[in-house]
Order: sequence, then structure tokens, then C-alpha cells
Amino acid sequence: MPQKKPQHAKSGPFEMIYAKSRRKKGRKKGRKKGRSGFSRALFRLGSTLTALGITLSVIGSIYFSILAKRFDMNVIKEVPQRTLVYSKQGNLLGHLSGHGENRLVVDASEVSDHFINALLAREDSRFYEHSGVDYIGAMRAVVLNIKARGFDQGASTLTMQLAKNAYGNKDKTIHRKLLEVAIAVRIEQNYSKDEILGFYMNRIYFGSGLYGIERASQGFFMKPASDLTPGEGAMLAGVIRGPSLLNPFRSLEAATDIRDEVVARMVAEKLISEADAAEAKTETITLRPPDKRLATGSYNLQTVFDLLSDFLAPEDIENGGLKIHTTLDAELQASAEKSLDDHLTRIESRPGFQHPKKSVHQRGKATRYLQGAVVSLDNSSGAILAMVGGRSFGDSAFNRVYRAHRQVGSTFKPFVYANAFETTGLLPGAYVNDDLISLSHNGGPVWSPQNSDGTFTGLQPSAVGLIRSRNTMSIRVGQLGGIHNVRELARTLKFGEIPDSPVIYLGAFETTPMTVTSAMSIFAAKGVNFTPYLIERIENSNGDLLYQNQIRVTQVLRESTAWMTADILGEVMSTGTGVSARNAGYTVPSYGKTGTTNDYRDAWFVGFTDKITTGVWVGLDQPKTIMERGYGSTLALPVWTEVMKTAENSGYAAEALPLPPGCKNTILCRECGLLAGKQTLYPYQMPLPPDRQPSATCRGHGLGPFAGMDRKPRAYSIPGGLVARPINSQRSPLGEGDFGNKVKKIGRFLFGRGER
Repeated sequence: MPQKKPQHAKSGPFEMIYAKSRRKKGRKKGRKKGRSGFSRALFRLGSTLTALGITLSVIGSIYFSILAKRFDMNVIKEVPQRTLVYSKQGNLLGHLSGHGENRLVVDASEVSDHFINALLAREDSRFYEHSGVDYIGAMRAVVLNIKARGFDQGASTLTMQLAKNAYGNKDKTIHRKLLEVAIAVRIEQNYSKDEILGFYMNRIYFGSGLYGIERASQGFFMKPASDLTPGEGAMLAGVIRGPSLLNPFRSLEAATDIRDEVVARMVAEKLISEADAAEAKTETITLRPPDKRLATGSYNLQTVFDLLSDFLAPEDIENGGLKIHTTLDAELQASAEKSLDDHLTRIESRPGFQHPKKSVHQRGKATRYLQGAVVSLDNSSGAILAMVGGRSFGDSAFNRVYRAHRQVGSTFKPFVYANAFETTGLLPGAYVNDDLISLSHNGGPVWSPQNSDGTFTGLQPSAVGLIRSRNTMSIRVGQLGGIHNVRELARTLKFGEIPDSPVIYLGAFETTPMTVTSAMSIFAAKGVNFTPYLIERIENSNGDLLYQNQIRVTQVLRESTAWMTADILGEVMSTGTGVSARNAGYTVPSYGKTGTTNDYRDAWFVGFTDKITTGVWVGLDQPKTIMERGYGSTLALPVWTEVMKTAENSGYAAEALPLPPGCKNTILCRECGLLAGKQTLYPYQMPLPPDRQPSATCRGHGLGPFAGMDRKPRAYSIPGGLVARPINSQRSPLGEGDFGNKVKKIGRFLFGRGER
């Protein structure tokens, strides 16, 4: 009898399919069971790592909390140390206001909500919600930085910034950041939010020597912080991240741009409406006038303070305790200050002087009395040895050495002649026509300038045009050298933008006393221009070096060109417009040039010895005639003379600039500039540098190409020059003729009498 099949058994094709399906399910179950074991292993590893991470975080938090407890919380309330400023010799010149003195402490309740809202929107929108560290803000910054593939977004709260500024934590390391976090937590545990906000606002640096919100508001906008408008508040909040470049005294345009960014941020944080934002962006910003800006004691201290942000990070400046070693010579500085004020006081008492006197000036009002500026530079480095920005810093903090742009007049003429010597082969003894000249530039009107004495003296050696400051000769020399070349030389010397017009040959454009003085120093420095500098080095309170000046040099002229120009300027002191310095007892070898602009609005004297160059400017802040016949030789040269007398007895004794190596006396033709020959009618002799020796000999020709610049020149070869060493001569570049009767035919030079 056949056995019965089990109930689950099937037969036929369906049974086979069913059995196959069960086998597949069995294999799947087996695989599923194996995967679950691997997942459990991963889970256990993840749990272990998480626990380890939490443990390390706890240990790290405890470690940095212990470190943070070493910091005295009272420091948060303390004012930074004083910064001291020293002279070249190491004498204390004074301390910088702003490190304690230039700060007014106020409570947060005394500050406009417009500024506080702008500050929070810009720096820490969750300030009142976190406890020193904004973890949500940090996560958001990480996400934004990942999206931007950079590190544009920071995560420092106001409390963390306060911790960094108060304790001087400047190292950019993870350790420093974690310690900063721990200190921020401690600060939050010890002070209320409003106290922390107040500490931050009173400590922060806003640029231009202004610390704290109250002083910044008064300094920039002439109002207390409680009265700041939305636009002003947003501007100051934006300045914080870049006080050197963004503050409105430095660049109102940059400050306005950053204001608009902060306003947009305030809208995003819903602190102001779109309508209020539009109004804030169109506010008229009224800044404190330059002559009424907050002072720090003297022109030099103010300049040092203004320069700090170019060399140091804001936190280094804020912490104070710096030792700033300047290039100033204390004795020379005192002489410059006294000489300027004493001489201009005497000028105010002269008959015909019609402007208000300094003695009747009312403090707080714009200065209407006669002003001036003095600056002395070391020819070997560009170091500023003395700088006087005006007669009284208390009356006006406006530093005229750096910031007064005034017409330079004839002080620019040496550069016109130097350019012609450099580019054409013109020599100091070659003839130039002093007759009336008429010219038009680029189709403009015809220009026919006069000489200041109203005379025209015919053919003269080119050096006479500079010694006697002859306008018509200077224009011809300028045209010979080319207006493009003159403008390029001015650009190299940082004169600024000057017009594309022959009027530049007579100095009819504006620049600063510092620029003119620095430019003039090239004639004593072998054609080299050293960038002027005031700060030699800066140390912190521990004596660590934070900044050391590096001398910057630009080769401007060939050295032989500098020598020839300087030698002529020596004749200015002996027989020209600078001769009154000799009459005042200053007889050492020196070189210089006067300058007097139209209507006697500006008076200059800029001169040098082999050691130093000093420039003096005299004029009124609102340009107008100083006085009739108010020449540079009358108003500026006496100040220069007294300063240089002091220099002579203060370690800067003058010596004559030496003749160039290889220099030899050479007999030349005044008409063509070539070596004198048998047919030369007007020979002269001068010591000539090797690179200036002509390669051809004059054959006799009448008036040559150097004689009449407004006439069609003949096609004579004009020698150029090579590179030589800087030199100068005790002998006049006008030359000495050795040809007996031929030289006598020249007669004496027909000098003019005026100056311009």
C-alpha cells in the first residue's frame, strides 16, 4: 500500500517552483542575519568614538576652564597703558593720547540704540541670547564658509572679541581660540550683558586716534554717542573691522560703502525697516572740519598716531604700552618751531601787513592769521628730522607739511633744468635766450609770460635762468626738455597730478611742503630719492620689536645731472635770490631755491647742505595775497636760515658737495655745447663730469641750437650723457673763460633782479 505524501508536499512544475522559491527566501534570510551583525559592530564602534569625543571635549573644557581662571577679570574694565614717543636721541617727546587720555567711558544706556543695533547686526546678532559663545552662529558660519569655499564668515561673539582685545591673545591657533572661548564664558559669568556691551564699546578703536564710541562720535561727528543717527551709527559699526582704511577721516567713500553694508545687514536681522534703511543710506554725513579735529598734543605726535594703523594691528594699538622711536631731532625740532613763529610774528608787525595777528586769535575758530610749515630731512635716508605743521597745534591740528596743497612757484624750476640736462645734453654754460616768448600748447591760447622785473636780457648762460629765476629762460629750457619728460619727472617724484601745459615750468600747480622738500633732496643725494619716514621702530611693553622701518630708494636722475643742478643752486645762495642767508651769517656751503607765486599768495624756500634738506612754506590757509613784495626770500628764507644754523651746531655740519670722480676742466662753446674750437666765438671753461664730455668740437656757426629756443635750431649734434657718480663742485658751472680777449667780448652777465 503506497505511503501518503505530507500535506505540504506538492508535485509537478508548481511544486518545483515553490521549492525553488523557498530556497531563495532561505538564502535571503541568511544574508539578512549576517548584515545585522556587521551593523551592530559599526554601531558599537560609533558609540565608542562618540563617547571618546565627549570625554575629550569634557576634559578639554575642564582644561581650558582652568586656564581661563588664571585671567584677572578686572582687566576687562581697565584702560590700556600709555604709549610713549621718543626722539632720535632717545629723549621722551611725549605720550600718545588715545591710550587712556583720548577715551571717554560711558554706560551702554548712554549710547544711541542706532549704533547698538548696527553693532549687533554687524558683529553679534545673538548677543543677548548666548552665554559668551554662539554655537548656532558658529554652525551657521561653518555652513556659509563651506558654501563659499572660504572663510568669509567668522564666529567670534562680542564677548570673545572683548576677551581677545583685553588680554592680548593674538596668536592665530586653535589653542588661542579655545582659550578665548573659555575666557568669554568667564566674562559672561562675572558681568551682565549691558556691562559687557559697555566694556566693548568703550575699548574698541575707530581709527584716527579715537578710542571708544563716545570719543569716536565726538571726534568724527561733533556730537555725543547718544545723538548718533542711524546712518552715523551704521558707519561707525562698519569702521570697527578696518579702522585704518575705513574711517571717514581717511576715506569718506569707503566709510559710506561700509555703512550701506551694515544697514543692509540690519534689514536682514529685522532691526530696521526697508524705508528706514533707505533713509539711513541717504543721510548727509557731516564730519568735523580738518582744522578742528581732535588733537593729541603736537603735529608730530598726531602724525605718529595716524601712522600707527599703517604698521600695526588694531589690537596692538589698543593695548597701548608701546615705545615708539621716531627720527625727530629734538633740538632741530625746537628750533624749527621757534624760528617759524618768531619770524612770522615779526612779519605781522610790518607796515602793510593787513591780516589778523596770531595774538588776537580766538581759540576754537578757524585760523586766519599767517601760517607756515617747516620740514627737515636726512639726505642719506629720508628720515624726518624736524616737522612743524603750523604755528599752533592748539589753534589748528591741520598739518600743513603733509596736507596743505599749495602752488609751488619757482621751487619747481630746478626740476625743469635738471630734466633738460638729463635728456638733451644741455650744459649750465650754454646760451639760452631771455627775450620775450610767445607760445601755444595743443591749440590753446597764446601765452606770453613776463619776467618779474619786467626786463628781457637776451642771451644768457642757462644757469643764469635758474640763479635769477628768469621765467622766459625757464620756459625755453622746459620746452627743450619736453613737457612730457618734465611731467614724468614730477610723477616719479610724487608731485601729484600736474597740468599738461607749459605753465608747469613756472610751478603753476599745487603740492605739499613735504613733497617739494623730499624732491629737492635728490640733488644732494646723487639723484636718489629716499621715501620720507617718521617712525624708526616700535616696541611693545616687553621690548619686543613690532615694527622696523625699511629705507626705500628710487633712482630718479643720473648722478651727474644731480651734481650740475646742485652746483647752480649753490650760486643761488652766493649771488642769487638766496643771498640774504649769507648776509644773516649762514656762510657754510649750501644750495637752495626761493619760490613766490602770483599775487604773493605763497612764499617758499627749499634748500640743502650735503647732510640735510629743509623746506619752508609761508601763506594763509585761505589763499590770498600775504603782502606786497612778499617774496620767498623775505618770508621763508629767514626761517630756513635759523633752522640750518641750528643744524650746523647739532651734528649736521655742512661740507661742500665734492667734484665728481674723474671730473676735469673743459673748454666749451656757449652756443652749441660742444668742445671749443679755433672758430668758437664764446668759449667758457667749467669742471665737467666724464659722462658729460662732448664727443665733437665746435667749428663756428653763430647761434647754435641752445641759444634761441623759439628760433628754428640748426642741425648740430647735441651730445648726450652716460651714467656718472653724484657730485658737486665748489666752482661755478657758469664757467671761467681762459681765452683772454674772446672771453671779454661776452661781457658781464645781464642778470635780472626779481624772483618768481
